Amino acid sequence: MTTRPTLLGYVRADALSCAEELAAATDSLVAFASAEGFTLGTVYTERDAAESAAFHALLDEVKRSEVRAVVVPTMNHLGLGAPGGTPAEMRQHLEFHHAQVWAARTIEHRTP
Repeated sequence: MTTRPTLLGYVRADALSCAEELAAATDSLVAFASAEGFTLGTVYTERDAAESAAFHALLDEVKRSEVRAVVVPTMNHLGLGAPGGTPAEMRQHLEFHHAQVWAARTIEHRTP
């Protein structure tokens, strides 16, 4: 039996409007991990954007472990005042430490 690689999750609670959206975002990470052949490990939930404690904890785990994959509900969950600033900069922090970053779903842009 082969062991599935571990995937870590990161969710920004302040990017969501209610507890139901937070639960749905976490469920999307679980579904993504399963569909892509991963085992979902810790899901880091950022509750205070000013502190960015969850992102720092995620980055520390990526640095010290063999985990090389991170999933977010959408790329908008990176950034918004966190340590790297923009989603691209936060993604670079993770990729610098050899972690691939995926979005569980993409935001559909619709023309009015």
